[in-house]
Amino acid sequence: MAANNYKHALFCAIVTLIISFPILGLNLEAEGVKITVTGAETSTHIAILLAAVVVFVFQAFRDSFMGALGKLPKLNPLVNKKPMEQSKRVKLESWIMTGLVVLALFWPFFVSRGSVDLATLVLIYIMLALGLNVVVGLAGLLDLGYVAFYAVGAYTFALLSEYLGASFWVALPAGALLAALFGLVLGFPVLRLRGDYLAIVTLGFGEIIRILLNNWTNLTGGPNGIGGIPDPTLFGMEFGRRVKEEGNTSFHETFGIAYSGEHKVIFLYLIALVLAVITALVIRRFMRMPVGRAWEALREDEIAARSLGLSRTAVKLSAFTIGAFFAGFAGTVFASKQGFISPESFVFLESAIILAIVVLGGMGSQLGVILAAIAVTILPELAREFSEYRMLIFGAAMVLMMVWRPQGMLPMRRIHIKLKKQE
Repeated sequence: MAANNYKHALFCAIVTLIISFPILGLNLEAEGVKITVTGAETSTHIAILLAAVVVFVFQAFRDSFMGALGKLPKLNPLVNKKPMEQSKRVKLESWIMTGLVVLALFWPFFVSRGSVDLATLVLIYIMLALGLNVVVGLAGLLDLGYVAFYAVGAYTFALLSEYLGASFWVALPAGALLAALFGLVLGFPVLRLRGDYLAIVTLGFGEIIRILLNNWTNLTGGPNGIGGIPDPTLFGMEFGRRVKEEGNTSFHETFGIAYSGEHKVIFLYLIALVLAVITALVIRRFMRMPVGRAWEALREDEIAARSLGLSRTAVKLSAFTIGAFFAGFAGTVFASKQGFISPESFVFLESAIILAIVVLGGMGSQLGVILAAIAVTILPELAREFSEYRMLIFGAAMVLMMVWRPQGMLPMRRIHIKLKKQE
């Protein structure tokens, strides 16, 4: 057994050395008959060797390390804590959600424009994560192509505004409904799939949409994208310095105030906030309805759910459709916020980040997903000096989270019913 551990540890250390070369930009160059390593300093070489040694030691004595960690309850202070009662937990979550919404309403009026812009992006990721939480967290369907619905919503607004002159308020329901239609279309081919096979098909669907947007240059502009996407208006009032469409008025002239670029940013933030609250409330309502119970039953045991008379087709299609609908919402807001979109905004990494938010927050838990979305979006911005190592830190955090608390930050609690013992 020990010999096998050492072999495995040596193999992992060698893999670490091999992977370090392309990641850190190391190159092998031939000078005559000699081969030298270029592109890195001596300190980098030492760091790589130390990393390989650490990997070797950890893999060789992994069982001992994990056993020692398990004896340290201070690492997880909640490990021995008795679960909170369901009624108290629901009330506490409701109060926390209400407090967050009230704070979010007044917060943008006391911070900088950059902070409000970042908060709008946070709200977009909250909508995306809540939508994916329906598919992955509640229904248990691993979707790696969720960004495709996000792209459908964004491009619907961009194309409608460019070719038909549609406003934000017209494109918002159109983008959400079209994304829901794509979710319904995706649901049919994957009805009989589960696990890894389902993940591969959804991943392929996401790439198909991105490549289609990239190559359909006559309609989508291809890699050049689509620009000039209009800002949302408020009862015909525009937030720009000058009015762009006839019949509209400017916000600052209507209220007799000085023009400020912050007005548009705050207005878009408030729109994203309202849509995020609507998303949370609607999905919360679905969770308490029979369809929500059906999603959870399908996730826990598909065979048992079918034996109880649940339609696998209807349950899966409803999860994909509802999740895609809210991704379309988020895509429309994103297009309006950026003013320009291209296929590069909807790569697989976006799906991976949204899935990571759902897993970190706790699958099925709305409050956990919201807190995870805030953390994953804001923390990289607070540590810009480590931007080169962003994905490395993100991956390490995921690994540590899965070891320390695999059920997520705030896991979903299920109602437990105790039956009295019959004598």
